Amino acid sequence: MARSLGKRGKAATGAWVLSIALLLAACQPGPPEPSPVPGTPSSSSPAPPSSGGRPSPSAAPLPAGSVHFTAQGDIGVSTGAKKVLDVVAGLEPQLNLALGDFAYKAGIEQQFCDMVTARLGRDFPYQLVTGNHESDGHDGDIAKFVQCLPNKLPGIQGEYGTQWRVDVPAQKPVVRFILVSPGIDFRDGQPLDYSRDSERWRWTADAIDEAKSQNIPWTVVGMHTPCLSIGNYGCLAGQDFTNMLIEKKVDLVLSGHDHVYQRTHQLATGGACAELVPASFTSGCLADTDGSMVKGSGTVFATVGVGGVGLYDVHADDPEMRYFASTSGRNRDPALGTLDVTATADELAARFVPADGYTFSDSFTVRRR
Repeated sequence: MARSLGKRGKAATGAWVLSIALLLAACQPGPPEPSPVPGTPSSSSPAPPSSGGRPSPSAAPLPAGSVHFTAQGDIGVSTGAKKVLDVVAGLEPQLNLALGDFAYKAGIEQQFCDMVTARLGRDFPYQLVTGNHESDGHDGDIAKFVQCLPNKLPGIQGEYGTQWRVDVPAQKPVVRFILVSPGIDFRDGQPLDYSRDSERWRWTADAIDEAKSQNIPWTVVGMHTPCLSIGNYGCLAGQDFTNMLIEKKVDLVLSGHDHVYQRTHQLATGGACAELVPASFTSGCLADTDGSMVKGSGTVFATVGVGGVGLYDVHADDPEMRYFASTSGRNRDPALGTLDVTATADELAARFVPADGYTFSDSFTVRRR
């Protein structure tokens, strides 16, 4: 106020009296601040860290009965990982699915956990499923990661970190999350058995069927290994297991392992596509090829192996390339980042949000008829 009057050069008595009156009025107590709405952050709450010079994406208010989550794998402890975690913090999801391959080095499990909790908070549900780098203990130990980043969601069933499922919210759920571990080795080089009609196959199939019988709107399956990929790997998740997910019309399948972002069109079997065959392309397997899809028509697969470590090339000459609607890798629109998903009873909307310094983006929706 004094600085403002000085700029005007006012020295008259009337102006001086007016300034005193205004100062006195400003000192009077104003109306009390309204009480915060339960479940919303207060203005005094510390803000999540920003990602360098890039503003954190703002989280829009969620409609009632919605679930907001992020997902990414292949993280590490480098600057890239911290940038991606900063993006997640800015998005303010209700939970995050960490799709395996965490620290990439044995003995620094606590360092990784501290990095996560420093940015997302100790009570945030940073939900784990193992990758190949910690499944066998060679580059970390999934048991130690589970200790320092334990499950935070109520109602979980199964073995957290390896094979588990949970409905969110616990009452009147909108999404059933099913996390599994096909195609990677555990202790002594032994993979878990997800072959047709095995115990783990049946556990997964029953979890999908039960979600449908309970009219849970959306089913999301997460695992470290993909099947379809235009990165460095083949169908590690297993052809039969992948086709089972499609046949049961899982809405969204998430994975990591290949250090690329790749998202398929909506895929379906039956009719002109008896089954999905890796390392080949069948046009009859394409159920919908635009960005707005219909629930129940097929399955979308998204690999989000861009959580912080170095990227792989996208191989555009791969026969499977025509299954993909969007791709990003070291040689093609490179980006670290996260998938950001919001689900309501009628719509599942997803977008790729890049970390600071990257510009690649992708988005798609699946809606009820």
